[in-house]
Amino acid sequence: MTETDALPRSGIVPSMMRGFRCRCSHCGEGRMFGRFLKVRPKCESCGLELRHHRADDLPPYVVIFIVAHIVGYLILETELRLDVPLWVQLAIWPPVTLVLALALLQPVKGAVVGLQYALGMHGFATLPSGARPNLDAAGEATGAAIDGRISPAPLA
Repeated sequence: MTETDALPRSGIVPSMMRGFRCRCSHCGEGRMFGRFLKVRPKCESCGLELRHHRADDLPPYVVIFIVAHIVGYLILETELRLDVPLWVQLAIWPPVTLVLALALLQPVKGAVVGLQYALGMHGFATLPSGARPNLDAAGEATGAAIDGRISPAPLA
């Protein structure tokens, strides 16, 4: 990448959406995951180092929150509107819960890594070589350069 085609740091929502799609939070092109939940050390497209992420326990907590609300609502509606035998519900809801949880775990982890990138957390303060900092409407950097790294813009 040269200085002229370098991308500025993405905002929070675009970075999280790219991560949710399991793509690099910086360029949106490279794949974020090498295996199911194993984040690649580096983006093959733009060179952003992804090894700095610290997603830890947040993705499972978010997935539990989302899945519990969806499945809980569906169970409640089923109980109120339909007369479904208990054995049918016991056969349906655990697999639905498992499938939803597994389907959401990787995208939610990608979104958390995207959030960390957008906020410049855990080593994401430096952009790939040749990259420029975020520019505001006047063309000035929104973060302060410290030791060649760009600190994130303060939240309003």
